[in-house]
Amino acid sequence: MIIDIHGHYTTAPKALEMWRNRQIAGINNPSDRPKVSELRIGDDELRESIESNQLRLMRERGLDLTIFSPRASFMAHHIGDFEVSSTWAAICNELCYRVSQLFPEHFIPAAMLPQSPGVDVATCIPELVRCVEQYGNVAINLNPDPSGGHWTSPPLSDRYWYPIYEKMVEYDIPAMIHVSTSCNACFHTTGAHYLNADTTAFMQCLTSDLFRDFPSLRFVIPHGGGAVPYHWGRFRGLAQELKKPLLTEHLLNNVFFDTCIYHQPGIDLLTRVIPVDNILFASEMIGAVRGIDPETGNYFDDTKRYIEAAHIDADERYKIYEGNARRVYPRLNAALKAKGH
Repeated sequence: MIIDIHGHYTTAPKALEMWRNRQIAGINNPSDRPKVSELRIGDDELRESIESNQLRLMRERGLDLTIFSPRASFMAHHIGDFEVSSTWAAICNELCYRVSQLFPEHFIPAAMLPQSPGVDVATCIPELVRCVEQYGNVAINLNPDPSGGHWTSPPLSDRYWYPIYEKMVEYDIPAMIHVSTSCNACFHTTGAHYLNADTTAFMQCLTSDLFRDFPSLRFVIPHGGGAVPYHWGRFRGLAQELKKPLLTEHLLNNVFFDTCIYHQPGIDLLTRVIPVDNILFASEMIGAVRGIDPETGNYFDDTKRYIEAAHIDADERYKIYEGNARRVYPRLNAALKAKGH
């Protein structure tokens, strides 16, 4: 089985974006905001949006299952207040759940949280609980910078985040550390802000002793870890200067990386530098990079091709494709076993 741990609902029916635009337009006048009941998206619309997009590509590329969460750039936690974020998160999470019910063999949901800058993250817990207990979500996406590129929140090691971590440990679910749209002109959303955040999150973990407090806490750092694999020597050296244990002991029981890297040399570097036990297959299709690579004639985000061409053996491919996902996402593993997989 090939499990893609990083999928977003980027192809949702247009009605979703239209409703969101009305919500944003009414931020300063709540009476102008649309009601949730005004958003009407039928099952046939959901089917069409998936069958002609993600599911078609999954079949063409030989992928079996995607962990499916709301569109990352649409989370936009910096827009509005907690009430705005809470309503928006609930709508997006319900749509991903509905997709998972329409295509139970191919999609399983992960939740966005209703984060809002300056608001206690404990306010996110009811939505987290609802998604896990009612929707069967196997993970959450956690935004370390809900300000949208201005980094006004404490680092991930701060006790500010502990209410979320405590719930993650209780439910035995990982978090993908994933920012959203940048509203800072200095940082392009997908080309800079995402990768900066991946690197920043890793460094925040490195400089802390977070995993002493939460030894079973698990983070997935997407997009291949940002700069982490490329600068692994720098991070090892910094850990040494800070009198931290070796990174294999300090972080790699808790921190994992995906394969959303869109060229062969990048995957080759990742699999040479990072232990295979810490790499999980992902493509993030249909996402930030949707075009065809003129050097290969294949889609940039067809990441399975890179894993197949990497200098790793069959057992290592199994771990990347399936084994590691089952271990890092225990609720996913339980759901698969319940279906006889």
